Amino acid sequence: MSDLEQKKANRSLTRQLWIFAAGSFAFGFALVPLYDVICDVTGYGDRTKLVEASSFTAEEDKNRTITIELLSDSPQVGDWEFRPEQGSLQVHPGRLYEAKFYARNMRTQAVVAQAIPSIAPLQATKYFHKTECFCFTPQPFDAQQERELTVRFIVDPKLPQNIDRLTLSYVMYDGKSTS
Repeated sequence: MSDLEQKKANRSLTRQLWIFAAGSFAFGFALVPLYDVICDVTGYGDRTKLVEASSFTAEEDKNRTITIELLSDSPQVGDWEFRPEQGSLQVHPGRLYEAKFYARNMRTQAVVAQAIPSIAPLQATKYFHKTECFCFTPQPFDAQQERELTVRFIVDPKLPQNIDRLTLSYVMYDGKSTS
């Protein structure tokens, strides 16, 4: 390959790398609105909905009982003991309830954890209002620290009548280490 051809190939490669870098940078910025769209569709992570949920009030429906199943999990990576204190709750729509989870960092180092919630069935998500939840913020844990974590919620009385069971599930992920 001649010197002129080599320079031309190098310029072409450099141009392609700049385009790739610019595309990656633009993709990073595009993730923010994409995340907002996903949050709007699923109902997760939207701070305005959290404010609405915290100010949510409804008349209690004592004639209807909903079973809330509580589940927890932690991925294969990381050493956590994480479980609900109760496997299920019987609740009346419109009333504030509280569920507790037990979490323990089984490592010899401090870590920050984040719990990611999931509600099933999916169509019930907009009727399940968390007023306070450990999933709202990252949770710092010292080495071997254990803690009780609380979620407070109200099931909207407008929940469709054909839904009498909800599953509230959390997965505990490791964040950055604090040491």
